[in-house]
Amino acid sequence: MITFIGLGAGSIETLSRGAERALRDASQQSLDGTGILLLRTAIHPSVAALDGWNLKYETCDGFYESGTDFDSLYARIADYVLERAQRIGADGKPLSVWFAVPGHPLFAEESVRLILERAAALGIETRIVASGSFVEAALSAVGASLGDGCDIRDALTLSPVDRIDSDGNPVAARLDTGRGLLLYQVYDTGAASQTKLALMRDYPDDWEVAVIRAAGVPDQESVRRLPLFRLDREPVDHLTSVYVPPLPPARRRSGFTELTGIMARLRAPDGCPWDREQTHTTLRKYFIEETYEVLEAIDADDPELLCEELGDALLQVVFHAQLASEEGVFTIDDVCAGIVEKLVRRHPHVFGTVDVADSAEVLRNWEHIKRAEKTEKEADWRPSLLDGIPKGLPALMAAMEVSKRVVKVGFEWEQFADVLAKLDEETAELKAELAAREPDRTKIASELGDLLFTIVQVARWQKIDPEDALREMLRRFGTRFRYIERRAAEQERSLSEMTLSEMDALWLEAKQSS
Repeated sequence: MITFIGLGAGSIETLSRGAERALRDASQQSLDGTGILLLRTAIHPSVAALDGWNLKYETCDGFYESGTDFDSLYARIADYVLERAQRIGADGKPLSVWFAVPGHPLFAEESVRLILERAAALGIETRIVASGSFVEAALSAVGASLGDGCDIRDALTLSPVDRIDSDGNPVAARLDTGRGLLLYQVYDTGAASQTKLALMRDYPDDWEVAVIRAAGVPDQESVRRLPLFRLDREPVDHLTSVYVPPLPPARRRSGFTELTGIMARLRAPDGCPWDREQTHTTLRKYFIEETYEVLEAIDADDPELLCEELGDALLQVVFHAQLASEEGVFTIDDVCAGIVEKLVRRHPHVFGTVDVADSAEVLRNWEHIKRAEKTEKEADWRPSLLDGIPKGLPALMAAMEVSKRVVKVGFEWEQFADVLAKLDEETAELKAELAAREPDRTKIASELGDLLFTIVQVARWQKIDPEDALREMLRRFGTRFRYIERRAAEQERSLSEMTLSEMDALWLEAKQSS
């Protein structure tokens, strides 16, 4: 059996009577060879009392000296504890292992978690003998109220950026600033610096935090209050924790949760009449408009405008999700969960063991994975390669998507020279229709469409987006035509008063200046 013993927050006064009895029993078994008392570390204030009681114990401090990181350290400690638990004691029975850790065994003790998990798989019995944790001592030291709850986290798990953990799972970096936050593992300047940077994503730089040292240890406990930006300029050690008080509503940075809350409020019975009247159908045009405004901000290379327009586009997603939630169909959480799962599943070269040579192979894998996802619903899978192309796409974008799909099955020219030959052929056919004695507008439109589609193929072969190319051309045209307008105004003339040759001359000026 493995018995986990909590040594309390620091003072021997926080050691429970049950933990004291367990420690004495463990020491006695260590003496008679039927058990062993192991301390994860002797660097804990209560250990002095164990020495005063003349208890026999061993420590795992030697592992700290050779460990390269905490993950490997705790794994090695777990291996050692489990190995000892499978030995035979002096009485011919499995050795009883007593593993004592600071605080409470189930609070911020990764080694205990690993041992419990693996002991269950090995069929080794376990039990917990609890004492007070550092949490009660730390919160008492700062006088924190738990009326609104408190978030307790390992500071090393915080990150200044959103990230993916080692198992490929997304880790939310944002914190609930409306609740108190208690952080442990702020054991050196590096950890304090990382913690500061992570907290500054959600808290003001000058927000006052409390640095707590030796919580619960008489004559050693101290609390220093300082602005967040100074967190890594104060001395810290292995007995340091940090408490971040909740932000008042006026100082909280708005985030996704606030956005969804506001949307729900607008749709409430006493909310906004206009918002309450909307449906998925009535909102359709706004989604399209906001999307094009995002593209316009990108084309303008204006980060501030892009930030604003992305917010407007995000509002449309949240609006539709709120409508669906009211209908009982899905929620915004379902939307987020679905895309997270899809991204992880369709990127095995990032979150799995698949190797890829380049982006082209990524795209091929993506298509294979999409089809594999539908194996259980073959009837629902699109029977044609061309199915699923949005009908509302601009024609150039739709043409590019059609051509990309068909070439995947080999419907493609062998060389670029063949594409250019096709371009000449389609140009000649259009000219022929235009030169006919009685031009047929239907045929002209057909030949013009053929020519445009062939031009899209030229763009695809040259790895150029035709939509972007045309958009850039319109930007150049607009710049040069506005130049002509400006020069005409300087001459106090209207464009209608200018000859074509005069406008051509100004056009050349604009072209040379750009």
